Amino acid sequence: MAALLEEYRRQQRLGLEGNIYHKTQVELAYNSNHIEGSRLTEDQTRQIFETRTIDGHARLADIQDATNHFRLFDQMLEIASDPLTVDLLLSFHETLKRGTQQAESDPVFQPGVFKTLPNEVGGVLTTPPVDVPAQIQALLEDYEGGARTFEAIVDFHARFERIHPFQDGNGRIGRMLMFKECLRIGIVPFIVRDDMKQFYYRGLANYGEEPGWLLDTCRSFQDDFQVRFLPLVPHVSDAE
Repeated sequence: MAALLEEYRRQQRLGLEGNIYHKTQVELAYNSNHIEGSRLTEDQTRQIFETRTIDGHARLADIQDATNHFRLFDQMLEIASDPLTVDLLLSFHETLKRGTQQAESDPVFQPGVFKTLPNEVGGVLTTPPVDVPAQIQALLEDYEGGARTFEAIVDFHARFERIHPFQDGNGRIGRMLMFKECLRIGIVPFIVRDDMKQFYYRGLANYGEEPGWLLDTCRSFQDDFQVRFLPLVPHVSDAE
């Protein structure tokens, strides 16, 4: 599975369609943005990726979000083997939110900085802005100082989302970090699917009391990735 990262980078350089890089870019951007309220269809997302054009009605904000997500995935591939740091998190956020209507309309949504106003997720208040830098640093130190496993990646994600360090974009950043870390340690990555988001949200909401729900949901996403994506890279799939 360690060869998957290099295959992603190779296919990125080739710029061809119908491979795992192309499929992942489209489906990851579609699902992660759709979870957050994008109205783009998967076909529209694919068209933006392939041609930088779009047919039919679409909100400019959704188009910008998709385009930025494609850039974020490429950035992630470039540094996928690197450890997680505060600078990396801020850089991811800057890429995701750069040039968006939201970022340009209100300084509170400035890209590449931690939140300045309280926010909540699922009706639950998250970490107060003043405490975010210390809690994120502690989270990174705990993760980087421990054994990096599938379970550790999911645990990191649950804790990251509970902190909710950015004013907006936390879910998309958090899901991209999980994908990155799977590539980094050489396990099957996965895409959190929009049609399963109720199970994903339930797992996050109840992680402290019952971590198995989120772990099992993410394992089901891994199984889906194994079946639908890895056959596009036969020498990787056959090695597993």
